[in-house]
Amino acid sequence: MNWQQAEREFTDDAVARETLPRAFERSAERNADRIAQRYKGGIHDRSLVTEGILPPAAAGEYADVTYAEMREIVRNLAAGLRELGVDDDTRVAIYAQTRMEWAQTDFAALAAGAVVTTVYASSSPDQLRYLLEDPEASVVVAENRELLEEVRSVADDLDHGLDAVVTVDDVDTSDLTADGSAGEAGATSLDADDVFTLGEVHELGAERFDLDAYESWIDGIELDDLASLIYTSGTTGQPKGVRLTHANFRDNVVQCYRRFADRPDRDPETPGISAASTTLSFLPLAHVFERMAGHYLMFTAGATVGYAESPDTLRDDFGLVRPTVTTSVPRVYEKLYDAIREQASESPVKERIFEWAVEVGKRHHETDDPGFLLDAKRSVADKLVFSSVREAIGGNIDFFISGGGSLSAELCALYHAMDLPILEGYGLTETSPVISVNPPEAPKVGTIGPPVVDTEIAIDGTLAGEEVAGIDGDVGELLVRGPQVSDGYWNDPEATAEAFTEADRLPDDVVLAGTPPEERAGEPDEPWFRTGDIVQLRPDGYIAFRERAKQLLVLSTGKNVAPGPIEDRFAANEFVEQCVVLGDGRKFVSALIVPNVERVDAWAETRGIDLPEDRTAICRDENVRERIQQEVDRVNEEFESYEQIKRFRLVPEEFSEENDLLTPTMKKKRRNILDRFGDEVEMIYADA
Repeated sequence: MNWQQAEREFTDDAVARETLPRAFERSAERNADRIAQRYKGGIHDRSLVTEGILPPAAAGEYADVTYAEMREIVRNLAAGLRELGVDDDTRVAIYAQTRMEWAQTDFAALAAGAVVTTVYASSSPDQLRYLLEDPEASVVVAENRELLEEVRSVADDLDHGLDAVVTVDDVDTSDLTADGSAGEAGATSLDADDVFTLGEVHELGAERFDLDAYESWIDGIELDDLASLIYTSGTTGQPKGVRLTHANFRDNVVQCYRRFADRPDRDPETPGISAASTTLSFLPLAHVFERMAGHYLMFTAGATVGYAESPDTLRDDFGLVRPTVTTSVPRVYEKLYDAIREQASESPVKERIFEWAVEVGKRHHETDDPGFLLDAKRSVADKLVFSSVREAIGGNIDFFISGGGSLSAELCALYHAMDLPILEGYGLTETSPVISVNPPEAPKVGTIGPPVVDTEIAIDGTLAGEEVAGIDGDVGELLVRGPQVSDGYWNDPEATAEAFTEADRLPDDVVLAGTPPEERAGEPDEPWFRTGDIVQLRPDGYIAFRERAKQLLVLSTGKNVAPGPIEDRFAANEFVEQCVVLGDGRKFVSALIVPNVERVDAWAETRGIDLPEDRTAICRDENVRERIQQEVDRVNEEFESYEQIKRFRLVPEEFSEENDLLTPTMKKKRRNILDRFGDEVEMIYADA
């Protein structure tokens, strides 16, 4: 039996088609004494702690919550929310950073019958207003006083009223008045009587909790009921609310659990996800990737979820939580590798050892039969370099999971070389999100794996374009159908219609793959979801991501260029921090490049070159430009002439969420980047 057949046939107590709150209840019963959550002390004024519901954690240290304790908190919060009027006609918005209470509130709101809609904590006032108004969220769970004030500032601009705001932290509301005299919120009808802490909601629920009533709420939820509205990033227009049912999420959890579970067919040395697993959660739970993979999947498996203080404290938090598996986006892996390399570059000797070790590791990983000499070199490289790298991130990592964007194949190979394998996957908000992911027993660098079970895919080559389709394999837009696929967008029938194509309207030459329709639990005339992504379906059944169809550059010469693969080749480059490739409607390909100033400074110092201190001046320095040109030339060698970067400009400002050039999940906002650096782009093409 091969691994894919074993995956399809695998079953255990965690594989059941049931609603999200019922799945949590059953997992909590199976794993009652296991650690469910770990929370860090000294970083939040947690109302669950000040109310004595949970003990305080020492500052900078982690405390534990068992599954039995988490279940009691979830039950009481659900009962408290019902006392506030939450029921199956309520949308509850969670407006907070990723933390322990986010997870507890999510399960509680779902158990109460509500639909959970999410708001990034970094949202602007306009975004917040839209993300509350569009779904008509009547209850908001806001993290702290600051976010409470943000809610109050938009409350009276909404077309509907807010019934209650619940703060996760302990917030003094005695100074909140209906005239908005507190803070800078302005006039608002939302006053102290409408605001509760999460601890107060818990106490209210604990006083009124009735197990039979609670069970009846869960029993009243159907698989096809709406569980959540998750809004797209809005990089290409107004965010759309994706309707995701309990079945969408739950089926995707089971699909991924089958791929990652400790199945009996696996070699015992092959790592998986089980009740023995621990993860560190730091991506936004407002995003579908972390919500499914770092939240629902982990709690289904009975794993432990620790919550990082912030993305800036990951090194310390890795050491304290010591995770076995972690989900993240490519940009985090790029930054982590930069930090590893920076530490290894403290002296010329250490830098040479690191580069030698990485090269040995890559050759060993890519060689089927390494032989005695290469094995011995790999052992030395591990002792000198890789073991300390693994220890620096907790020492327990079995594998990373990457999603939410395209991962550089070179960077992925470097992690595999260090015995820190990254299993890249792929999906969208509309698919709950996972469509495909690499399996632990057979990962293939440079791919996003084969489809997960019960998923049917089609490759529509009519959108690929002549030049992109010139690579090996079947290339085109990826179409998908399966139980994890949303039925459309909230209050947006036009966008829904555009996102799907009927089964009988596929092009004649479309390529079908994945689970055959006769083996999949779906209707034969079920519509196909258009992902808008160009992929390559390889003969081995694995998929390689090429580019977002909307981001394909169509040069004025008629050539189609995928910018993603070019940008990915700079991901592990020591001198290039970020790169965005341009050229749509232009005669040739160009790029905006953010240099890694620290590495450029170190390079210049070894050569006796005096560089200015100002970042803008560094970007204009001819020595720096010539050095970056060498890196561009090296990358250009891997691409066809029309794909090569002919000109570039160095820009001093790093793309980030703070300057609105990255989404909260660290995808580039290309439109914003083009607007921000419009003058530089025009300079590139001025005399072309």
